[in-house]
Amino acid sequence: MIVLEDGVSGSLPTENARPKALAPCGDRPFLAWLMREMQRFGIEEFVVLASSCSAHLEDAIEQIRSFLPKPSEIILSTCPFSSGTGGGLLYSRLLLQERFFLCHGEALFSGNLSRFLQQAREGNSVLVRSVDGLSRYGNVRLQPDSEYVEDLYFESDRSRTAGFASSGVYIFDHSLFDHLTENCSLEKDVLPALVRNRSLKAVPLSGAFWDIGKMADDEIQALDLSASLLRPAVFLDRDGVINRDHGWVGTRERFEWESNVRETIARIADRGYHIFIVTNQSGIARGFYSERDLEHLMDWVIDSIREYGGNVDDWRYCPMHPEAVIEKYRGTSMDRKPGPGMILDLLQRWELRPSCCLMFGDQPSDMAAARAAGVEGITVGPASLAELIASMEGF
Repeated sequence: MIVLEDGVSGSLPTENARPKALAPCGDRPFLAWLMREMQRFGIEEFVVLASSCSAHLEDAIEQIRSFLPKPSEIILSTCPFSSGTGGGLLYSRLLLQERFFLCHGEALFSGNLSRFLQQAREGNSVLVRSVDGLSRYGNVRLQPDSEYVEDLYFESDRSRTAGFASSGVYIFDHSLFDHLTENCSLEKDVLPALVRNRSLKAVPLSGAFWDIGKMADDEIQALDLSASLLRPAVFLDRDGVINRDHGWVGTRERFEWESNVRETIARIADRGYHIFIVTNQSGIARGFYSERDLEHLMDWVIDSIREYGGNVDDWRYCPMHPEAVIEKYRGTSMDRKPGPGMILDLLQRWELRPSCCLMFGDQPSDMAAARAAGVEGITVGPASLAELIASMEGF
């Protein structure tokens, strides 16, 4: 994922200016809130595009890391010449994957980005939201009966009407670089070229949006993003809740989804909840599969959930067992349910309030772990997760 340090002016910040994204917002820089939100949806690498003002960013990177719930690689790409936002992207080309997220460091969209990922699987896409006014990130009009953008215009064009507006979040592939020069603006030059070529899709999505580009520092400091972004959470056991419990499931061949569970997790994500998986995995201790096998399986599980529009923000597993065949896994652990260790770790890393969380599990050990962590436990069985969620207010 690449983060542009300037919102729309077409140029990167000047040498002595502190990037707006580093302005304190509550107890941390605004950029830390943005990166935290993106980590929820599997973003593990960030490229921060900056100019010669990078000393500000270098000093801030470690502080930002301390606020992130998951480890991430943060690369600072400093453009050595005046390039504009598009030229800066061209300069950073070798740092980017074949498909990449791009967002502006001065704007934060909070919603179920898995829905965006679900609908933007190829080509170039912009996430749009319904608005009543004009936006500095560009308003868009869609082609009739089409997902493609027909027209893109900015707040300076007062003769136009509102409708959809860019949220400053994009998914691009490397075809974007066909439209970049060493000195160009993403919004003023590149996006209009994509529109003319009928190669920019718009994906509407509901969610909260904050733009600090024109706010004074004291206004940014006073923003209470924690009320929206430190959201309630749902913890899920895995075997017997997400998949059929066939005993020590460590490979895709033995993984069988519970009925409607992926659609149900998408429903939970749409309601704005953090979603975590906490699972005992004594099959590792017993030698049935390895930690790497489990990690590969869970990568596939989470990718599949996101393909349905759901999300898993983070997950924990415990491989320990008192009667382990493999010696290094033999013993007791507070992480192994009924111990609360996995839940407590996620509560701490994601800054969650236990009173705003729920734990769904099919075993007494799940309920005991939830109680020990101060979280309400809800038993799955005989009713499935899908049936329980459908019957509960708030979902």
